[in-house]
Amino acid sequence: MSPGMALVTSSGFAHIRLTVTDIARSKEFYDRVFGWPTAVDASSQVDEPGVSQSPENFYGGVVYQTPSGALFGLRPVGGQDFDSEHTGLDHVSFMVESRDDLVAAQQALDKAGIEHGEVKDLTDAGLAILSFSDPDGVHLELSAPLG
Repeated sequence: MSPGMALVTSSGFAHIRLTVTDIARSKEFYDRVFGWPTAVDASSQVDEPGVSQSPENFYGGVVYQTPSGALFGLRPVGGQDFDSEHTGLDHVSFMVESRDDLVAAQQALDKAGIEHGEVKDLTDAGLAILSFSDPDGVHLELSAPLG
Protein backbone atom coordinates (compact mmCIF):
# COMPACT_ATOMS: atom_id res chain seq x y z
CA MET A 1 0.00 0.00 0.00
CA SER A 2 1.48 3.34 -0.99
CA PRO A 3 1.73 6.15 1.59
CA GLY A 4 -1.07 8.12 -0.11
CA MET A 5 -3.45 5.19 0.36
CA ALA A 6 -3.20 4.92 4.15
CA LEU A 7 -6.43 4.18 6.00
CA VAL A 8 -5.51 6.54 8.85
CA THR A 9 -3.50 9.76 8.76
CA SER A 10 -1.44 10.10 11.93
CA SER A 11 1.46 12.33 12.92
CA GLY A 12 2.91 9.72 15.30
CA PHE A 13 2.10 8.23 18.64
CA ALA A 14 0.51 10.24 21.45
CA HIS A 15 1.54 7.95 24.30
CA ILE A 16 2.86 4.56 25.22
CA ARG A 17 2.11 2.72 28.46
CA LEU A 18 4.14 -0.18 29.78
CA THR A 19 2.79 -2.73 32.22
CA VAL A 20 4.97 -3.22 35.30
CA THR A 21 5.04 -5.63 38.24
CA ASP A 22 5.85 -3.09 40.99
CA ILE A 23 4.76 0.52 40.39
CA ALA A 24 6.84 2.01 43.22
CA ARG A 25 10.03 0.30 41.99
CA SER A 26 9.37 1.25 38.36
CA LYS A 27 8.45 4.84 39.22
CA GLU A 28 11.70 5.23 41.19
CA PHE A 29 13.68 3.81 38.24
CA TYR A 30 12.12 6.03 35.56
CA ASP A 31 12.26 9.09 37.85
CA ARG A 32 15.97 8.48 38.41
CA VAL A 33 16.87 7.65 34.81
CA PHE A 34 14.84 10.28 32.92
CA GLY A 35 13.58 12.78 35.53
CA TRP A 36 10.53 13.71 33.45
CA PRO A 37 7.70 15.61 35.15
CA THR A 38 4.60 13.57 35.92
CA ALA A 39 1.38 14.51 34.17
CA VAL A 40 -0.55 12.05 36.36
CA ASP A 41 0.60 10.09 39.40
CA ALA A 42 -1.98 7.75 40.90
CA SER A 43 0.63 5.29 42.20
CA SER A 44 -0.07 6.13 45.86
CA GLN A 45 -3.64 4.83 45.33
CA VAL A 46 -2.68 1.51 43.70
CA ASP A 47 -3.67 -0.57 46.75
CA GLU A 48 -7.09 1.09 47.19
CA PRO A 49 -10.08 -1.06 46.17
CA GLY A 50 -10.87 -0.90 42.47
CA VAL A 51 -8.06 1.50 41.51
CA SER A 52 -5.98 -1.07 39.61
CA GLN A 53 -9.01 -1.79 37.38
CA SER A 54 -10.00 1.86 36.89
CA PRO A 55 -9.05 3.76 33.71
CA GLU A 56 -10.28 6.95 35.42
CA ASN A 57 -7.63 6.39 38.11
CA PHE A 58 -5.00 5.47 35.50
CA TYR A 59 -4.97 1.96 37.00
CA GLY A 60 -2.89 3.26 39.91
CA GLY A 61 -0.07 4.13 37.55
CA VAL A 62 2.07 7.05 36.47
CA VAL A 63 2.08 9.12 33.28
CA TYR A 64 5.16 11.17 32.41
CA GLN A 65 5.31 14.20 30.11
CA THR A 66 8.29 13.75 27.79
CA PRO A 67 10.05 16.72 26.22
CA SER A 68 8.85 15.63 22.74
CA GLY A 69 5.23 16.07 23.82
CA ALA A 70 4.42 12.36 23.84
CA LEU A 71 3.30 10.80 27.13
CA PHE A 72 4.98 7.75 28.67
CA GLY A 73 3.00 5.73 31.19
CA LEU A 74 3.41 2.86 33.62
CA ARG A 75 0.53 0.57 34.60
CA PRO A 76 0.90 -1.84 37.54
CA VAL A 77 -0.35 -5.35 36.73
CA GLY A 78 1.72 -7.73 38.84
CA GLY A 79 2.52 -10.92 37.00
CA GLN A 80 5.79 -11.91 35.44
CA ASP A 81 8.78 -10.06 34.07
CA PHE A 82 8.91 -8.86 30.46
CA ASP A 83 10.00 -11.17 27.64
CA SER A 84 10.91 -9.58 24.29
CA GLU A 85 10.67 -13.00 22.64
CA HIS A 86 6.86 -12.96 22.97
CA THR A 87 4.37 -10.95 20.94
CA GLY A 88 3.73 -7.39 22.08
CA LEU A 89 6.89 -5.35 22.48
CA ASP A 90 10.54 -5.71 21.56
CA HIS A 91 11.92 -2.50 23.07
CA VAL A 92 11.30 1.21 23.52
CA SER A 93 13.84 3.67 22.16
CA PHE A 94 14.26 7.21 23.50
CA MET A 95 15.97 9.97 21.51
CA VAL A 96 18.99 11.89 22.71
CA GLU A 97 20.64 14.67 20.73
CA SER A 98 24.11 13.29 20.06
CA ARG A 99 26.48 10.36 20.36
CA ASP A 100 28.24 12.34 23.12
CA ASP A 101 24.94 12.21 25.05
CA LEU A 102 25.02 8.40 24.72
CA VAL A 103 28.54 8.29 26.16
CA ALA A 104 27.46 10.56 29.04
CA ALA A 105 24.40 8.36 29.64
CA GLN A 106 26.59 5.25 29.68
CA GLN A 107 28.77 6.85 32.37
CA ALA A 108 25.70 7.97 34.38
CA LEU A 109 24.17 4.47 34.21
CA ASP A 110 27.51 3.03 35.36
CA LYS A 111 27.62 5.40 38.31
CA ALA A 112 24.02 4.48 39.22
CA GLY A 113 24.79 0.75 39.06
CA ILE A 114 22.38 0.14 36.16
CA GLU A 115 23.53 -2.59 33.77
CA HIS A 116 23.78 -1.57 30.11
CA GLY A 117 25.36 -2.46 26.81
CA GLU A 118 28.02 -0.53 24.93
CA VAL A 119 27.43 2.46 22.68
CA LYS A 120 27.05 0.95 19.20
CA ASP A 121 27.28 2.79 15.90
CA LEU A 122 24.72 1.53 13.38
CA THR A 123 26.22 3.41 10.45
CA ASP A 124 23.85 1.99 7.80
CA ALA A 125 20.92 3.33 9.86
CA GLY A 126 22.68 6.63 10.60
CA LEU A 127 22.42 6.29 14.36
CA ALA A 128 24.14 5.14 17.51
CA ILE A 129 22.41 3.29 20.35
CA LEU A 130 22.86 2.38 24.00
CA SER A 131 20.75 -0.45 25.43
CA PHE A 132 19.68 -1.18 29.01
CA SER A 133 16.63 -2.61 30.80
CA ASP A 134 14.13 -1.46 33.40
CA PRO A 135 13.45 -3.39 36.65
CA ASP A 136 10.97 -5.70 34.84
CA GLY A 137 13.46 -6.47 32.09
CA VAL A 138 11.76 -4.24 29.49
CA HIS A 139 14.43 -3.47 26.92
CA LEU A 140 15.15 0.26 26.67
CA GLU A 141 17.38 2.02 24.21
CA LEU A 142 18.78 5.48 23.79
CA SER A 143 19.39 6.50 20.21
CA ALA A 144 21.24 9.43 18.67
CA PRO A 145 21.83 10.51 15.10
CA LEU A 146 25.33 9.98 13.72
CA GLY A 147 27.06 12.88 12.04
